[in-house]
Amino acid sequence: MKKKKWWLIPLIGVLILLGIGGKLVIDKQNKAEKLQEEMIKVVKSEEAKQVFEEGLKNLDPKALTPEGVIRTYEIDYDSIENNPMSGINVTILANSKENLYVFFTLKKNESGKLEDGGGGNSSDLEKLLEGDKHVK
Repeated sequence: MKKKKWWLIPLIGVLILLGIGGKLVIDKQNKAEKLQEEMIKVVKSEEAKQVFEEGLKNLDPKALTPEGVIRTYEIDYDSIENNPMSGINVTILANSKENLYVFFTLKKNESGKLEDGGGGNSSDLEKLLEGDKHVK
């Protein structure tokens, strides 16, 4: 009878380790989902909208008007990610076109105000801003 039960101790040990490992994986996933939700909330904020619009108007003084190269914009929510150097990376699509984009890094300054921490734009958008009418 004693010979049959010796395997229970290693089995219980393995099950405990699997349970701990599973919990750690789930906790890490929950933390990542919570961080993503917080970043989306920041990107959707009125303060972020002001940063985006100011950045677009720096590129195109007539942005968001019928005369501007950049007439409309939308946030690419799939692009939102944590910047390892701090902040949130996000891509803005100009005129609802995948090839016309601007990327921003949203950061909080010392006073806690949201600002553009850097970014850039697509070469197609750059060409349009320079007056090239052949970009689609």
